[in-house]
Amino acid sequence: MRSTNAERAENGDWLVGNPTGAQLAAALWIGSVGLLILGLQPVLLGALYTEGHVTGDELALVATAEMIAIAIGSAVVAMLLSARNMRWKSAVLLVLLAAANWWTAYADTPQMLISARALAGLAEGGLVAVATELIARSRRAERIGGYFVTMQTLAQCALALLLALYVVPAAGSSGGFIVLAVVCMASLAVAFLVPGDYADLPKDENLANVLTVPSIAALLSVFCYFMFFGAVWAFLEPLGTQFGIDGRTVGLIVSASLAAQVLGAMTATMFEARIDYRLAITAIGAVALSSSLVLASGPGLTTFWAAALVMGFILLFIVPYQIRLAITADETRTAVLLVPAAQLFGLAIGPIAASLLIDGGDFRPVPEFAAASAVASVALLGLFILASRHRRARP
Repeated sequence: MRSTNAERAENGDWLVGNPTGAQLAAALWIGSVGLLILGLQPVLLGALYTEGHVTGDELALVATAEMIAIAIGSAVVAMLLSARNMRWKSAVLLVLLAAANWWTAYADTPQMLISARALAGLAEGGLVAVATELIARSRRAERIGGYFVTMQTLAQCALALLLALYVVPAAGSSGGFIVLAVVCMASLAVAFLVPGDYADLPKDENLANVLTVPSIAALLSVFCYFMFFGAVWAFLEPLGTQFGIDGRTVGLIVSASLAAQVLGAMTATMFEARIDYRLAITAIGAVALSSSLVLASGPGLTTFWAAALVMGFILLFIVPYQIRLAITADETRTAVLLVPAAQLFGLAIGPIAASLLIDGGDFRPVPEFAAASAVASVALLGLFILASRHRRARP
């Protein structure tokens, strides 16, 4: 029996282990719960601001604290904790996240809100690691990664629609966070479908495997790309206002961009095996640069719509190729476990860095910063290619 299982693992879609389709779907759903907030922040944090719970500066602190905490949580769980007892770890993290969401619903000071969302972020990052740990063990990690981003974005879109149309108008931001807590508790049923233990990767996971030029260049390329998107996404409404586009229209553009993200994720899942990851990342970087420059040029409504939709499409289209980049950089697959952390740090740091360049009411430096980030991402890909060639050329 053991030899049969080993043969299936060797010849199948998995480097080690052989999870069923239900087990894989359960792990991806657990990770998706950890990232629901990414699509819900405009709705929930916007409601907090409208209700007067936070000022604009405090709102930015709440959002940034949670994003950085997700990145830290995903890295810590993936790198420092063993992939054992994953069902119970998933359950504990879901309960912790439910408690943090409940705390957020009743927090009455900005300091409490920041603390609650930071705690939520750590739990959310741990849930993301439940999915990425299993993805790293697949021979087709980029395809499974495509399924992951598609699932999470569909869930974000559905829940954002529910909250925006029904929950928040009736029960305010507190009602929205209570719904998130209920989703976490309902997901406990799914947690016990996750594989109990993930089989060890063929080579030891070790932080030293990441401390190489190819791995660092690959992760920094991912980081810079998500800085590009994070900067534009955070300031899309004031950019639109500067160019004469009203807030309601920008809200529609945001919703349409989320739909474009779903389409991008699904398209990448279908085509990831047919396009070389280096070509894909370079081409997407060029599109990101062009879109940023369009936004910096003071576009009209139609052009603004087009640039925002293109940015939404490429955001998740690139993810499977970034996973392939990380796997190529580090065959032990340690680096790929840090891809979510690099993405989330980019999303968090992008708005902060871009905000330092804003001069009064002129937000044009934001897309200019985004353009520079896109160029840096492609340049780091070039560094990765050169470092990889040098490594292979050494005797």
